[in-house]
Amino acid sequence: MVANGRKIKVLVVDDSAVMRKLVSNLLERDAEIEVVATAIDGTFAINKVDQLRPDVVTLDVNMPRMDGLTALQQIVSRYAIPVVMLSSLTTTGARLTLQSLEMGAFDFVCKPKGSSQMGDVADELIEKVKAAARSRDMREVTGPLILPPVHRTGPLRDPTIRGPIKLVAIGASSGGPHALRYMLPKIPADFPAGIVIVQHMPESFTALFAKWLDEICAIKVREARDGSLATAGSALIAPGNAHLTVRKRPTGAEAALERTGPVNGHMPSVDVLFRSAAQEYGDQAAALIMTGMGGDGAEGMGAVRRAGGHTIAQDKDSCTIFGMPRVAINKGYVEQVVSLEELAQYLISNVSAPANRR
Repeated sequence: MVANGRKIKVLVVDDSAVMRKLVSNLLERDAEIEVVATAIDGTFAINKVDQLRPDVVTLDVNMPRMDGLTALQQIVSRYAIPVVMLSSLTTTGARLTLQSLEMGAFDFVCKPKGSSQMGDVADELIEKVKAAARSRDMREVTGPLILPPVHRTGPLRDPTIRGPIKLVAIGASSGGPHALRYMLPKIPADFPAGIVIVQHMPESFTALFAKWLDEICAIKVREARDGSLATAGSALIAPGNAHLTVRKRPTGAEAALERTGPVNGHMPSVDVLFRSAAQEYGDQAAALIMTGMGGDGAEGMGAVRRAGGHTIAQDKDSCTIFGMPRVAINKGYVEQVVSLEELAQYLISNVSAPANRR
């Protein structure tokens, strides 16, 4: 529920009557959510936002008359209401969805290919709507990125970098695109370690996501392929249809892709990446777990910790959804908890600082 204990008021916008009904029914499975209205396109949506002032809007990307992006721009700029986009699993849908994040959308949910499969994303949709409602109560808007007030959470244990760190492995899910877009541009081109990233995303999204990041980062960001190298000053993004593992090479971390089926319900899986980093890099690996639903990455982080590597989690206040970091912290696998605002500098200081190296 929102801060005063009342239900979260949601406006559902989609040009399909079937989808409007499905999305409304899925959301109202949760006792804390009330769908106060629906709209068939952006024009109707703006009118209903003005009349009803909902807490959250779910917005289809592709609609006639006024499309989702045009409506989003007005909702964000005029009303400062958080918007969760609903996107198709197409390359065009991916491009428009990433554009919507740039414009201020809080997050997105991908529609399955068939409306009969919408139930598969019910939990994700409900959690993101709730997170969006919380963001309106608690968070400040800085440009298109929703960020929290920041404070440092002290270490769970006194961390000792056993480095030199040669590989930084990162895992993220819900809220990850915004968080990575905020953090990675702060990493300098001369960063001395390779970076490998699992962001839970569909296959049609990850290549565009890598390009989206590359355009604003000093480091080189690419979608991983078999044999790609994550060298110092570069990052690889796992493709949306394969697990990303690494092999230690003199020139960097060589990517190897595995299509062996979902792990923890995901392919790519953060656990698979972290376990690979632990096996190949041992105490020269750092694992960072960021915002996301569920527990993917926790056991892999435990493997990095047991191998002598350094383990870091994004703090609760700066996470869109504090699921993945919470599980890893509760299991005792995390050495340091750091806010999103401080993560880049924390990595720079600890990976680069000679005093922390063996």
